[in-house]
Amino acid sequence: MIPWELLHTASVPNSDSLLHLYRRGQEYSIRVDVEELMNSRLHGSETALAELTCAKMSDIPAPEMLIGGLGMGFTVAAALASVGPQSGITVAELIPEVVEWNRTVLAPLAGRPLFDRRVQVKTADVAAIMIHNPGTYDAILLDVDNGPEAMTHRENSNLYTLQGLKTAHAALRPQGILSVWSAGPSLAFTKRLTQAGFRVEQSLVPARGRHGGSKHTIWLARRGR
Repeated sequence: MIPWELLHTASVPNSDSLLHLYRRGQEYSIRVDVEELMNSRLHGSETALAELTCAKMSDIPAPEMLIGGLGMGFTVAAALASVGPQSGITVAELIPEVVEWNRTVLAPLAGRPLFDRRVQVKTADVAAIMIHNPGTYDAILLDVDNGPEAMTHRENSNLYTLQGLKTAHAALRPQGILSVWSAGPSLAFTKRLTQAGFRVEQSLVPARGRHGGSKHTIWLARRGR
């Protein structure tokens, strides 16, 4: 078997952890310390996050979207494929090296989505962007750490508290969608979404897309008027 090759390392802000980018043949892996966060062969649920969200906005000709967490670009690419030419997608990624990897070595994996004119990337905390942009977005997609159980950056867990969900609610337009990716289900998180004022749907989607395999969880939470 081809061994893994370490390509790049980045520091995680406000943490002692390190983010590592590995390659094995045509396969890529991003890991925090020794724990794998994402793998280029297992992006079906990241694609589904965007596809399921965009399906809920089919009546909006030019939606404004905020994506928290860049990953390997698969969610951004799926969103671009699902919306029209006048749409806008803001990507919030806290770690600048991840943005650089997506503009270089990882760019071909998802079809170079960061080079699309509809996309703007902000090296910033997605929570700060939501706070400063009330009533702005038709959809907010969160794919940060492992979902409600934050792993890379402790402060990311604040996104999934009741207050964090209320912040997302305020950043959405009426009838806007908050979509959240998670490695697994959480009844407590579903309850918090409802408490924050959302109508909630939960889906289990294959990690490998149509090829099946393990399941990941996606919440689709709609804001009222």
